[in-house]
Amino acid sequence: MCVNISLCDWKLQWRIKIYAIITSGGKQYKAEENKDIVVDRIEGSEGDKVTLSEVNLISDDGKIKVGRPFISRAGVDATIKKQIKGDKVIAFKYKPKKRYRRKVGHRQLLTVLHLDKISIKQQKKEV
Repeated sequence: MCVNISLCDWKLQWRIKIYAIITSGGKQYKAEENKDIVVDRIEGSEGDKVTLSEVNLISDDGKIKVGRPFISRAGVDATIKKQIKGDKVIAFKYKPKKRYRRKVGHRQLLTVLHLDKISIKQQKKEV
């Protein structure tokens, strides 16, 4: 029981939430419900619903479930918020005293996802 109200609010603010570690485009991301993440381009238009099924880990109120490599019957439901381009990256080649210079620019295609729900379907038990 909390006597100090500000201490109680702090404990409630830092309570353990459900989160997952997902793989998208060969990279791993921490996924929490009602948060936005930026991943490599996923095909679709703004407002489309997608399910990310490559879930490596789920932590639900301190109970951790780890997949080998993925957890079966688990998924993260998300909505495509935007399709954007990343910052420009410049690749500049240069060889001194040879008048050799090459400049190439690149902008990575990215998708902003709003993570709606982390779900794991329970396995039906046979009697």
